[in-house]
Amino acid sequence: MTMIDDTGSADDGLADARSRAREVRALYEQLEGRLLGRTWTLPELALGFTHDAAYVGRLVLAAERTWDIDGDTDAELRHKLAECLWWLFVLADRLDVDLPEAYGATMERIGGGLRRAVAEGAG
Repeated sequence: MTMIDDTGSADDGLADARSRAREVRALYEQLEGRLLGRTWTLPELALGFTHDAAYVGRLVLAAERTWDIDGDTDAELRHKLAECLWWLFVLADRLDVDLPEAYGATMERIGGGLRRAVAEGAG
């Protein structure tokens, strides 16, 4: 089952997010070309993602008051979570993965299994 929004079109939100991520990535590529003479490689992109994803962990700790950071924890958490989503679209594009389709299919598979388990009373 694919998520349907109020307009009835499937995965529009993720498709729009993918489009915006591509636009931002294209701007980064222009800067990389100017500054580096090349664009980032796939491993460099993956490293950028893992760096930001790890920082989300620290921000969660800061939100729970077990790790101190400078600045507004909530604003930084919102920013880094959104940035991680951007990275996922960038990586998916480089790996030829249709992320909106993959997300819909994965959620359907996981949700279907969970619905069956709940219906059967499994723990």
